[in-house]
Amino acid sequence: MTATLEQLRRCHFAVDLGAARTRVYVKGAGLVVDQPSAAAVNTRTGALIAVGEFAEKMTGRTPGYIRVVRPVSGGTVVDIEMAQRMLRHLIGDKVRRTLRRKPRLRAAVCTPHDADPLAQRAAIETMVGLGARRVELVDTLIAAAVGCGLPVEQPEATMIMVCGAHATQVAVLSLGSIVTAARIPVGGEAVDAAIVQHLRHQHELVLPSQSVRPLQLALSGNGLTAHGPASTEIHGRDVATGLARSVQVDTAAVRNAIQTPLTGVLDGIGRVLRDCPPDLVADLADRGIMMVGGSALLPGFDQMLRQATGMPVHIAERPDICAVQGLGTMLEGKVEPVSLQPAAD
Repeated sequence: MTATLEQLRRCHFAVDLGAARTRVYVKGAGLVVDQPSAAAVNTRTGALIAVGEFAEKMTGRTPGYIRVVRPVSGGTVVDIEMAQRMLRHLIGDKVRRTLRRKPRLRAAVCTPHDADPLAQRAAIETMVGLGARRVELVDTLIAAAVGCGLPVEQPEATMIMVCGAHATQVAVLSLGSIVTAARIPVGGEAVDAAIVQHLRHQHELVLPSQSVRPLQLALSGNGLTAHGPASTEIHGRDVATGLARSVQVDTAAVRNAIQTPLTGVLDGIGRVLRDCPPDLVADLADRGIMMVGGSALLPGFDQMLRQATGMPVHIAERPDICAVQGLGTMLEGKVEPVSLQPAAD
C-alpha cells in the first residue's frame, strides 16, 4: 500500500475502478456508485449517450454509429478522458457539488498489486480530472482484505484472493503488508469465453454475451466438481444458418470446460505458497483462503479450490464490494495501525 492510514483519513472520497464495475465511496455518505464500467458514445458527434447499467444493456444492440466502450481493463485505466466522463455522470451533479466544496479535495483509488508507473499515473490523472488536488494509491489486495474483515494488521498470515473480470490476484498478508503475491491472467471473462467456445464447438451455437451469466447460475447446485442439474436449455444463434435455436446443454460438460481456465489459478496459489515463509504457511492451514471479487461467486469455484489445496476456503459476505468497503473503512478511520514498540535495552 503506497498511502499510509493517516493519509487515507484525510481523503474525501475513494474509487474502485474495476474492469467490470466502478464503485465510489464518499466519506460520511457511504457507497454512492456501484455501476458497470461501460459508456455508450456517439462516434459521429462524440457525445456520451449512456453510462453504467443502461450502457451495458446496449452492448451488441446498437447501430453502427453508437459504440459501447470500457475505459478500464484489468484494473488499469486505458482511456483517461472516457473514464473521467463516465465517472462524472455516474457520481452525479449533486455529489460533485458537495465534493467541490471541500478544501484541497483528496481522493483514494485502488490499483492492482503489480501496476506499473504508467498505470498508476493513469489512475492519478483520472482522479485529478474529477477535481482531486491529491490522490492516494491503495493496493487492491490490502483494500479487499480490510473490507472483508481480515486482521491484516496482526503478525499472522492471512491469504486473500481477489477474483476479477480480467485477472485473479493472490497474496499472503502480515503486519499490514504483502509478504508474497501473484497475478494470474485468468478471470471471470476467461470463464465466460470457455463457456462460449464449448457451446460453439459442441453444439454449433453462438451464445449472446448476456446469456453467459444465467448459464453459470444453472451450473450451481453442488458445484463444479459434483452433480448439479442434468441439463439446461440455452437460446442462441445457429452457426450455420444464423437462425435462433435452442439446445439442451449438458451442465456436466460445461463444468469440465470451465475447469480448464481455472487450473491457472491453482498454479498461481501454488507459487504464492512456495514463496511464503513456512511459519506463515502454517497459519494458513487453519485460516485458509478468503475469496473476494465478483468472480468469487462462480458456482463451485470455492469447492474446487478446497479440494485442490486442502485448506479451508471462505467467500466474503459481499465479495463484489470488499475493495471499496475497505477503502471506506480506512477513510473513516476505523482501522488502527499496529503499534510496534522498540525493545528495551
